[in-house]
Amino acid sequence: MEPLPPFATHQVDNQPPEFAPRNLWRDDHALREAVAREGGGDFVDVLAGYGSLAGDELYRLSFDAHRDRPRLRTHDRFGHRIDLVEFHPNYHRIMQAAIEHGVAGLSWSQPRTGGHVARAALSYLHHQVEPASSCPLTMTHAAIPALRHAPALAEWATKAAAAHYDPRDIGIEHKRGVTIGMGMTEKQGGSDVRANRTVAKPLAGESEYRLVGHKWFFSAPMSDGFLVLAQAPGGLTCFLLPRWRPDGQRNALRIMRLKDKLGDWANASSEVEFADAWAYRIGAEGRGVPTILEMVMLTRLDCMLGSAAEMRMALAQAIHHARHRHTFGKRLVDHPLMRNVLADLAIEAEAAITLAMRVARAVDRARHDPHEAALARIATAIGKYWVCKRAPAFVNEAQECLGGAGYVEESMLPRLYRQAPLNSIWEGSGNIQCLDVLRALSREPEAGARLLAELELASGLHHDYDSQLASLRPVLGGDTDVEESQARRWVEAMALTLQAGLLLRHGSPIAEGFCRTRLGGDHGNVYGTLPAGVDLMALIDRALPA
Repeated sequence: MEPLPPFATHQVDNQPPEFAPRNLWRDDHALREAVAREGGGDFVDVLAGYGSLAGDELYRLSFDAHRDRPRLRTHDRFGHRIDLVEFHPNYHRIMQAAIEHGVAGLSWSQPRTGGHVARAALSYLHHQVEPASSCPLTMTHAAIPALRHAPALAEWATKAAAAHYDPRDIGIEHKRGVTIGMGMTEKQGGSDVRANRTVAKPLAGESEYRLVGHKWFFSAPMSDGFLVLAQAPGGLTCFLLPRWRPDGQRNALRIMRLKDKLGDWANASSEVEFADAWAYRIGAEGRGVPTILEMVMLTRLDCMLGSAAEMRMALAQAIHHARHRHTFGKRLVDHPLMRNVLADLAIEAEAAITLAMRVARAVDRARHDPHEAALARIATAIGKYWVCKRAPAFVNEAQECLGGAGYVEESMLPRLYRQAPLNSIWEGSGNIQCLDVLRALSREPEAGARLLAELELASGLHHDYDSQLASLRPVLGGDTDVEESQARRWVEAMALTLQAGLLLRHGSPIAEGFCRTRLGGDHGNVYGTLPAGVDLMALIDRALPA
């Protein structure tokens, strides 16, 4: 150490270098292997380019986009109602980069095999650096199949899939690309959308309605249009409610307030009223829930990807810090107990993205393969439940690896920690996912049969796996019913077995450790309790190349 000048007290040493720039694609062995394995290999150049952009420029832009929260302007200075949400310019730069690179539209703009897999990887890369903007990106992506059900909304579907971002508050006829938000939740119903009270009154046109009602949670209110549910004469129905009416007038959408949320700060969520707002019906009256089912599967996949991405970034930050920080005479990563924590986190993170990308392949092929459609039906709910549940404790453990620095906003960990609980709540809480799995097993037995067939592919590869699979066969085969009170226990078992089976079949170096600890019980109740004999440094180096 250089001697300090007289009265100088501040000298910086023993601090890690900046995390960025990094190429998030190049550094992620598990992701690259999963994309190749699940059919997205044709898009490697796109992914490599976005991994470089996300790990450098977007990473840097994200701090201001997150810190400077959106602001609501209900009126202009003359008193006109405008209902605008203003964002930091970096937010718009991040959204532009994401949309131009296909995070919202690649699956639909390039509809070939592997498109959903590649788009899932793009979403995973993006979410690592700016998770809040994933909300409008996800909803825009997921809304496109519903929009395509209505031929009159072809322009909306085409522009939602386009690689153009235009944040201006103008009608879509003046735009090359649009974004889509959603408004399903009402204060009296929550997840029970059939309890919604917003009323849709038919107009003279066959599919045009006026909506009157209130939405308790209205996502991404700056979007160009919104998919909403309302009670038409024939029952709960799905509608597109645009910000601007076809006649060029501002629609009667009133933003009451922006939600003051735990996290997700860069994105606006709101509470709104429809004051005789114009909307276009999608699907038949009374078929609102079936109309949005495909959309829900896509958004739930993105919840799974988002939680996996949060784990990945938290792990990368922890490993980076531990490699450069010295304590008690050696690098933090060279302390055996810290190695155990980091290696355990590495196992969890790789298992999460492995499962998410397998579900992405099932979604990719669901339209043409009934077996994959059945697997996507049940595995999406299983994965959404389990991966999203694992994220908060995971991120907190990564924070602890940094000590006090992980609790300071200048690091990324507090942002990730606030974000981590969101995906387990959004698009159906944990109980909703587990009930959905039970519903699939009872009403769609092919879903359980297809999941069992997937699990059987790894039979005989590990004794702990075989024991777990044996306990699941009666449930998935339809021979044993699951009591509702036990749903979480069984869904957890399904998730762990599915993760283990994928790791075993594909020869992952983490498979043995995963099976011993997650299935065989050779593990404690917190991270950092891997058994003796595991090559801890090999797992860390695989997770983030030095």
